[in-house]
This record gives sequence, structure tokens and C-alpha cells, in this order.
Amino acid sequence: MTSENRPNPRFEEDMHFQRGDGPPDYGYRTDGPVRHFAVADETGTVLGYVWGNDEDDAAAWEPRPSAGPRAFNGGFLWEMKLREFKARGTAPTVALAEMIMDSIDIESSHVVAGSQAEAPTLAALKELAGKPDTA
Repeated sequence: MTSENRPNPRFEEDMHFQRGDGPPDYGYRTDGPVRHFAVADETGTVLGYVWGNDEDDAAAWEPRPSAGPRAFNGGFLWEMKLREFKARGTAPTVALAEMIMDSIDIESSHVVAGSQAEAPTLAALKELAGKPDTA
């Protein structure tokens, strides 16, 4: 088999993205369960979820597409808050717990009281975020 016909393993392997330079950041992927909480705007509309997994040192914002542009744009500020915790060396789920305890209000959005939960996978949380009437 010539090199032209052999598959290139770099294109077949499902690689986890790793950032090089820049501010400290949690990973954006995990294969394990994720703890999360909902974030809503001043009208009570759930914009998305902040999630974390300690095993993979991963945490991020998962927007609810049905909440429109505010869900995507508003997540940037929650991501910045996560970066602050990462820079301090805080484990992802500890960062989530601190965000909940502090009752953070970021750009007219807030943690939904009592929304802390665990999803079996990140894919399950993404599915939850895709449902129109999640809370």
C-alpha cells in the first residue's frame, strides 16, 4: 500500500483540543458526568448552563439555542468567570459551588436557585439545553 492510500491517523483519531498560549482555561470536553446549574435572565428565561467535571478538569458554558443571541453572548461573561477560577487553580466543581453560593449576577443574568444537578454526560446536558422548556 502506498502512502497515498493509507489513512492518516491524525485525521481519524478523536482528539481532545488543548490550548497552548493564553489565559488559563478549563477543558471544553469530558466523557464523564457533569455537574451544572442553570442561568436565567431578568425575565426568568433560562439562557444556558454552566457545567464542570473534575476528572477531566473541564468546565464551560452551554447555551440554550432557543433563548436566542443573549444565550450565546451572555455565556462569554460566565466563561470569563470560569477563567478566573482556573487561574486560581480551583477545581471545576468547586468553582461551580462557589458561583452558586455567591449568587453571582452577571450582565442581568443569575444562577437559578435550586437548579444544581448532575447529567450523566456532556451530551445529555447538551440535549437538555436544546429542549425549549428546560429550567
